[in-house]
Formats: sequence, C-alpha cells, structure tokens
Amino acid sequence: MSSLAAPGGGIAGSKPGWRASLGWDGTTLLILPAVCFVLAFFVFPCLYGLVLSFMPLKGGVFDNYIRFFSESRFYSTIWKTLLIALPATLANVFLALPIAFALRKTSRYQRIVTAILVVPITLGTVLVAQGLLGYLGPNGWFMRLLMTLHVIDAPFRLTHNYTGVLLSLIITGFPFSFLLTLSYVTGIDPMLAKAAATLGASPWTQFKQIYLPLLAPGLAMGFCLAFVQSFAVFPSAVLLGEPAGTTRVMALAVYQLAYEDYNAPMAAAGAMVMGAVQLIVVSCVLGLRGLFYRGPVGGTKG
Repeated sequence: MSSLAAPGGGIAGSKPGWRASLGWDGTTLLILPAVCFVLAFFVFPCLYGLVLSFMPLKGGVFDNYIRFFSESRFYSTIWKTLLIALPATLANVFLALPIAFALRKTSRYQRIVTAILVVPITLGTVLVAQGLLGYLGPNGWFMRLLMTLHVIDAPFRLTHNYTGVLLSLIITGFPFSFLLTLSYVTGIDPMLAKAAATLGASPWTQFKQIYLPLLAPGLAMGFCLAFVQSFAVFPSAVLLGEPAGTTRVMALAVYQLAYEDYNAPMAAAGAMVMGAVQLIVVSCVLGLRGLFYRGPVGGTKG
C-alpha cells in the first residue's frame, strides 16, 4: 500500500511531524539564514556591549554611566551631535518634499535626477568630504569664483567647522530622503487633489488636508532613517569639522575611549547612550506621526 507524506514530515492520517507542530513550513525555513545573520551581527553585539558597559575597569556597576553624565567632555557630545544631526535631517526632508512634488508627474526627469543622486551614494562620505575640502576650502573653486566676481574681498571659512559637517551630511543624506519621499508622493492618487479642487480647496488646503496626512508615515520613516544616518556621523566630523570643538560628536568620543584610552567598557557605555538617544528621538517622531494619520502606511493608488 502506498502512503502519502504529510507536510510536516509525517504520514498522512497520522500525527503531524515536529515541523508542522511548531508551525514551520518552507517559508519559515527560508528566513532562518536572515534571522541567524541578525542575531549574530546585530543582537549579539548589542547585548555584549550592554553587558560590557556594566563592567567598568574600576568602580561600581554603574560607574561608567555615572562618569559619562558627570563629565562635560562626554555628555556635551549628546547636544553637539543633536545640533548637527537634527538640522541636517530636517533640511533633507524639507528639501526632498518640494522636489519630489515637482518631479512626480515627469517620469523622464525622475530618471535623470535619480541617476544624478546616485553619485553621492556611490562616492561615500570620505570622498564627499575630500571634494568639499577642495571646493569650499579657502583656496577652493567656490571662494575663487566669489573673489573673481568681487562678491567677497577675502575667503571665509566653510570647512573645518560646523558648517562643513552640516553640508556634508545634507549632500550624503539627501538622496535617501528624496528617493523615499518620491516613492510616497507618486503613490498618492492625484484624483484626490483634483476632487478637492472642484470643491474649492486651495493648493495649501489640498496639501494640508490630503497630501500631508497620507505622507506622514513616509515623512516620519524618512526622517528616522536620515536621522540615524546623520547621528552616526564620524568621517565628516573629523575631516570637515573641529574634532576637539564644535563637532566632537558621540561617535568620535566613543572611538577615542576605545582606541586611544583603551577603555572598552566606558566606550560601550557611550555607545549604549548613543543608541538610547537615537531610540528616544525615533520614538518621538513615530509617536507624532499618529497625530496626522492613523490609516494604512501605503499610498492610495490602485
């Protein structure tokens, strides 16, 4: 007599196999490599760093955190990093929104702009920083052009300060914000705005009542991704900023603790504080998203 195999590895008509009893199927097995990767390269390092932060070289269990929030050279890096990351993130989001609206109906220009925006992503932070040093430096092309046109008499500083780091973050972070915003803008049915216009709604009213609520999930997600990227700034702060002054960000302080002071537990505590600050900001943004819209995250086409 022939028998049919059950999906869980058992025999038809018998008790289900162990995979079926656990609710595992082929799809579940396919995601196991990704789950193992996340556990090995994200969850385990985070847990290891958290445990290490409570093992100071000397002192009590919480000594690393007490020292971090009691010495200004450490806790001041929180505000310095926020003062760089938040303006850069807001600039990227607010610049991406009108450009995405302008290009949402022109597929040809979308492809051209997208191709141009891929360039900063492929170059990386270090090459962008080197390019800004050559372009915006005291002897760079920009300063020479302004002096040739007699706009200025002497070059002024746009690099090795706060401005240079901010410009670098905007250049490297704008492509991500624009591409994500464009995907949400093009997903909104334009007939909604046309219907509102027939009822007398002005362009501002259309944006406030239709586009903004539907874009709130996308703008919030784009803000969070751009903020996390900007908050982890390191090469730009060193190459274009003042590493010992206004641009001594948290990542730089953690690096110095780990590789200059050789204090891994203290560096781990700084990294945990850094992650906590990012989590607080992201949680606040996602919470504010609910004030605008509580419906599905996707667009309204289809």
